[in-house]
Amino acid sequence: QVQLVESGGGLVQAGGSLRLSCAASGRTFSSYAMGWFRQAPGKEREFVTGISRSGGNTYYADSVKGRFTISRDNAKNTVYLQMNSLKPEDTAVYYCAANAGRAIYSTPAQYDYWGQGTQVTVSS
Repeated sequence: QVQLVESGGGLVQAGGSLRLSCAASGRTFSSYAMGWFRQAPGKEREFVTGISRSGGNTYYADSVKGRFTISRDNAKNTVYLQMNSLKPEDTAVYYCAANAGRAIYSTPAQYDYWGQGTQVTVSS
């Protein structure tokens, strides 16, 4: 069982930056590949980025490539999402998720555990 708690969301102007954190409970954090998803009002939950168990591999949605960076610290049981050059279309609730597989999956159904989400609002 893994419990995930996101933090770091807020209101920021376009062009600004935010850093999200996702703290995981348990001693098996390094056994999970991690992902960040987001969901805007009236839209489906979409994949943002993912990172492998060791942190050696990452994958990004085209919409955030070059602006967002995912990282993890297995000693601190935490995964991070650094978001730069934010745009109004990045406004959404951001969720972190964990899956027990080796691969970085882009579909929500492949993830076993989810956080409660943190709101990110980018004003124009």
